[in-house]
Amino acid sequence: MDWSFLIKNKDSLNVTTDSRKITPGCIFVALKGEHFDGNNFVEQAKRDGAAYIIKGENALAELQDLARAWRRQWGKTIIAITGTNGKTTTKELTAAVLKTKYNLHYTQGNLNNSLGVPLTLLQITRQHELAIVEMGASHPGDIKELVDIAEPNCGLITNVGRAHLQGFGSFEGVMATKGELYDYLRAHGGFCFRNTDNPYLKQMAGDLKTVAYTTGTMPEGTHLVGDYNSENVQAAMCVGEYFGVDREMALKAIRDYVPTNNRSQAMKTENNELVVDAYNANPTSMQAAINAFNGNTYILGAMRELGDYSHTEHQNIANMLLERKTDKVLLVGDEWKQTTAPYPIFTDTQALAEYIQANPITNAKILIKGSRSNQLEKIIPLL
Repeated sequence: MDWSFLIKNKDSLNVTTDSRKITPGCIFVALKGEHFDGNNFVEQAKRDGAAYIIKGENALAELQDLARAWRRQWGKTIIAITGTNGKTTTKELTAAVLKTKYNLHYTQGNLNNSLGVPLTLLQITRQHELAIVEMGASHPGDIKELVDIAEPNCGLITNVGRAHLQGFGSFEGVMATKGELYDYLRAHGGFCFRNTDNPYLKQMAGDLKTVAYTTGTMPEGTHLVGDYNSENVQAAMCVGEYFGVDREMALKAIRDYVPTNNRSQAMKTENNELVVDAYNANPTSMQAAINAFNGNTYILGAMRELGDYSHTEHQNIANMLLERKTDKVLLVGDEWKQTTAPYPIFTDTQALAEYIQANPITNAKILIKGSRSNQLEKIIPLL
């Protein structure tokens, strides 16, 4: 569809998929989901002053087309970021660096899927000079769908690891899907920022033009927990340098960045020190978090969406904990019950909470790590 009638000569667009947020002059997209149907609110949207309504069975596809059209109208540089681990942290660090020089728009929160990416693009205004778009994937073809909407000029894959194996089918499936970003850039004259220490990324990039960085080391004075964040820092520094950000200014931005949303957060409570990394977990990130942790207590949730690989990957983590001779381990999720882990295993976080209330933990340094579905953040007030 030709969207020029809707976007031509506009400085910005006001698009919403939430009928409660309709304002005069906005564009309302009536999406239909498993438990909702925005088409039921079309007449209300008209009464509330929506200037245009996208509705029907193809509403999401039309929203994506509109986002692509607006991206082309804007016409400036988009940096796409994806990867198995660290993509959100890298996005946030890179944004912190680039904001020191540019009027930047970047993905807010976790809006990195087939709905979140177009909504991110539609939040760009003509005043923005640069944009970062985070892209997530759990099935083959997901990244291709997103790059075809966002049309990035350059991109960054943080790493590839064993995550969403139920959807991808194998580690090779992960590589192929994440590599769809490189494929797009190669076909459209783009380039990538790449950690040249990572052999998988080298294999995937092939002859794609590359701006190189290395894993490096963590700079002093950051709020980030875990040496595994060093490559996220170096990625942000590399992007900043390419776009002309002064190195000392970039370092200051990284040191000032404070992680949120239970991503590698260091917390002190009245009784304990916590490292909270409970937003996501897969075998690669779980191993990295355990290796980087120097405390004495582990509270670990199950890793989800691993399909046929679930038992093996959970057993690998159990073996890793045994080798470390850890003082105290509490495990959440039935997936652990299939392993030989000799630790207390709780079906869910509520059962764990009841255990902690009956057996308080004090004077400990605790790693809290697990897939988001475990909701391990709920136990923080008990620690």
